[in-house]
Amino acid sequence: MIRVLLAEDQAMMRGALAVLLGLEEDLEVVAEVEDGAEIVPRALETQPDVALLDIELPNVGGLDAARALADQLPACRVLVVTTFSRPGYLQRAMEAGAKGFLVKDGPADGLADAIRRVMAGETVIDPELAGAALRAGPCPLTGRERDVLAAAEDGATVGDIAGRLFLSESTVRNYLSSAIGKTGTRNKTEAALLARQRGWL
Repeated sequence: MIRVLLAEDQAMMRGALAVLLGLEEDLEVVAEVEDGAEIVPRALETQPDVALLDIELPNVGGLDAARALADQLPACRVLVVTTFSRPGYLQRAMEAGAKGFLVKDGPADGLADAIRRVMAGETVIDPELAGAALRAGPCPLTGRERDVLAAAEDGATVGDIAGRLFLSESTVRNYLSSAIGKTGTRNKTEAALLARQRGWL
């Protein structure tokens, strides 16, 4: 029996996935969570073999949770299931230790098969997204440049960003300038928008 933890913030989707997986004789949903902050505590409590994680979750995102699971429960394999088919998300998921990445509009019977394949040690990636990720190439932004752009998304000033990230204003300007150059955009707002669309944030 493959033990599964399900992390999805939309109750209807979470319930549908739990029912779907419950129909499989070799799969058992041992935990359902809607808040990303619950993933690691519930995983440590229930010891799932596979964790199905959405990317966009309250409090702690699925990618951060995947990284934490890799550290604290390395035997648990992570399969990211999301509506966001962005190449940058795929790259970040793999960097976080995920063993699979599927988009929610894929065939329903493919999910159970993906869980079995991940459990068997395979890496399972949506083929169209894999092709898009290869064409897009790696994210050109450093971790700090991503942090600064994420802080700029709500229209924050350089001073605001500096205060939030405990950096000097000149350092923030340098990171923003570099990120704008790498994204080929005209300002921090455009750079943040493009980075979000590519899945780099």
